[in-house]
Amino acid sequence: MNKRVIGNTNEDLACNYLKEHGCRILERNFRCKLGEIDIIARDGPYLCFIEVKYRKDNSFGAPQEAVNYSKRRRISSVSRFYLYSKKISFDSPIRYDVIAVCASEGMLTFEWIKNAFDYCN
Repeated sequence: MNKRVIGNTNEDLACNYLKEHGCRILERNFRCKLGEIDIIARDGPYLCFIEVKYRKDNSFGAPQEAVNYSKRRRISSVSRFYLYSKKISFDSPIRYDVIAVCASEGMLTFEWIKNAFDYCN
């Protein structure tokens, strides 16, 4: 399987996980010239910008460790554009989350890290 297929599969699984935990999925793979956000969802009052990271093992670190400063900054910029383009107030409660998907012994585990990072300029 190529990386795009693996990515889409894990994003599908992450969406199912989020729905099972009460979220409403608003957008998938929201793109603009600034970058992409994997999932945009509503979790109660929060508008959540969610990055999905997958690792087949921890030999290169935990999945969430791949969301470095550069990635956080790009997600923040895209989220600002999203708010602007959808005419959503910048005062709305928003959150930046990460869904870490890890394969271990043929099983997938999900870790939903709410409020994984703050907005980065």
